[in-house]
Amino acid sequence: MTFDITLITMLNIMGRPLRIEYPGALYHITSRGNEKRDIFLDDYDRRKFINILEDYNDRHGILIHCYVLMDNHYHLVLETPLGNLLKVMHGINSAYTGYFNRKHDRSGHLFQGRYKGILVDKDRYLLELSRYVHLNPVKAGKVDRPEKYKWSSYPGYIRKKQEVPWVEYAWVLSQFGPDNVISRQNYRDFVIKGLQQPKKNPFTELYGQVILGSTEFIEKIKESVRESELDKEIVERKRLTDYVAPGEILSVVSNYFKIHIEDIKDKRCRNNTAKKVAIYLMKRYSGLSNSEIGHIFGGVHYSAISHSSKRLEVEIEMDEKLHKLTKDLMSNVKT
Repeated sequence: MTFDITLITMLNIMGRPLRIEYPGALYHITSRGNEKRDIFLDDYDRRKFINILEDYNDRHGILIHCYVLMDNHYHLVLETPLGNLLKVMHGINSAYTGYFNRKHDRSGHLFQGRYKGILVDKDRYLLELSRYVHLNPVKAGKVDRPEKYKWSSYPGYIRKKQEVPWVEYAWVLSQFGPDNVISRQNYRDFVIKGLQQPKKNPFTELYGQVILGSTEFIEKIKESVRESELDKEIVERKRLTDYVAPGEILSVVSNYFKIHIEDIKDKRCRNNTAKKVAIYLMKRYSGLSNSEIGHIFGGVHYSAISHSSKRLEVEIEMDEKLHKLTKDLMSNVKT
């Protein structure tokens, strides 16, 4: 295949791959440890990373089709209905780095530079890509069958009882039959068949370092790039997001805690769980800036809003009762 010079030049602006963002884009993401060091030292680390994935799936409306956590890197196949890959990936890696450095008493970079993101033609490559990701532990010699590897989305694909609510199994499984039982068996056969074939790397067909797709798909992306400003590194199309109104969040919290909304908003009330939870939910779901949220709560400084939300996240992690309470409220806010 002959590379388009214009596109390749744009794909390598300042020596870094172009980040192509648009609503509904599908990506294969890989992030490796700095100097190839391990980023998961124990199962608690792995659980923490999975909790972060669940959190960002909920917070930013991403669709995680599959994942696998290895020792010194991870793979994700995710879709961004809101065209927000940069924000999502910066948040995921930053959140995990902060946790890892605190837990293991270290500082500095955990990951080797920026994550590697490849834009994927969903219709043509998602099935093969899911198989590639799920077979990673077998290819690395960790297990002899992919279902034996705990830190992967694969067990949920083949056993309903091992599904988790934040992984998007439906699209892949729907390609293997309309019946849930049959589609799971067919998908299992499809993955296992990959063990019997010569090692296949779908990325041998990669175009311009960042696109995996059919000729038609590549041409559409190239056209999008041409239509964008040449001096921009990111192709991004903004679209309106359905945020939750602050009044709705306050109402839900007020009803849950049996407390007046004005009492929640009162600036003088500092150690009020209802207030802290309301701020936390607004940070997640309202789309408002810290300054705007601070104004709602009587002129609280934007830095105090940020600190309050971060403190509550730590408390939620340590307090099972508070964790359940917050989960219940999050469900009510989103419905």
